[in-house]
Amino acid sequence: MSVYAWLIEPFIEFDFMRYALASVLFLTVSAAPMGVFLMMRRMSLVGDALGHAVLPGAAAGYMLAGLSLPAMSVGGFFSGLAMALLAGLASRFSNLKEDANFAAFYLTSLAIGVVLVSHGGSSVDLLHLLFGSVLAVDLPMLTLVAVSASITVIVLAVIYRPLLLESIDPLFLQSVDGKGGLWHLLFLVLVVMNLVAGFQALGTLMSVGLMMLPAISARLWARGMGWLMGLAVLLALVCGFCGLLLSYYVEIPSGPAIILCCGSVYCFSLVFGVEGGMLSKWLRRRKHHIA
Repeated sequence: MSVYAWLIEPFIEFDFMRYALASVLFLTVSAAPMGVFLMMRRMSLVGDALGHAVLPGAAAGYMLAGLSLPAMSVGGFFSGLAMALLAGLASRFSNLKEDANFAAFYLTSLAIGVVLVSHGGSSVDLLHLLFGSVLAVDLPMLTLVAVSASITVIVLAVIYRPLLLESIDPLFLQSVDGKGGLWHLLFLVLVVMNLVAGFQALGTLMSVGLMMLPAISARLWARGMGWLMGLAVLLALVCGFCGLLLSYYVEIPSGPAIILCCGSVYCFSLVFGVEGGMLSKWLRRRKHHIA
C-alpha cells in the first residue's frame, strides 16, 4: 500500500473521517492558543478544572433533552462559567489561592456530573460524555466547533495586547487602570467556550489535552509568543491528523488516540527540545563545566 493510500484515502473515502479532520482543524486553531496563554499565566491545571466543570451542565442538558447538541452545549457552557466565577469569588473572599478553589470546585463538579449521568443514563452515555467520539462528528457539531473557533480567533485578536500584558505583568496593568479583571474574565469565557466545543468531539477528559499538551510541547522548542502559538497550532494539527489515522487503522477510540499522539510529542520534546529540554540542558551544563 502506498503512502498516499495510507495517509489520504481514509479521508477521501469516508465522510466521517473528513468531518473529524475538519473538527480537529477548527479545534486546534482556537484551543492551542488558549493553551499557550494558560501556560504563560501558570493556569495549566485551571484548564483541566474547567474541562471537568463542563460535565455537570452537559449532564443536566442530557437529562432534560437527551443527546441534544444545543442543550448539552448551553448547559456545559454555563456550568463551566459558573465554576470559574465561583472559584474567583471564593479566592477573593477567603485565604485560599485560586488554584486551590478551582481544584475543590472541579472535583465536586466531576462527581456531580458522573452522578447525574449515572442516574439518568447508562455507562455508554457516561463514556460518551467523558471521552467523546470525534469520528461521530456530524454537520451540526462541526458547525458549533467552527463558530466557536471563529469567535475565539476574532476576540483573541482584539484583546491580544492587554491579555498578553496582563499575563506578563498584571501589577503594571492594574497600576494604569488597564482593567485586568475584565481581560481575565473574558479569557476564561473563551477557555470555557473552547472546552464546550471540544467535549462534543473529544469528551470532557480529552478536550483539555488538545488544548494544553501542544502548548507545553511548543514551549520546549520556542520562546517568542508568536512562534509559541504558531508551533502549538501546528503540533496540535499534526497530532490530530495522526491520531485519526491511528484510530482508523488500529480501531481504538479517536479522542484518546489523538491525546496519545500529543503525549508522545511532549515526551520527545521533553528530551530533545532546544529551549529547556533535558538533553539541551545537559549539554549546556557539560559545556559550562568544560569551560
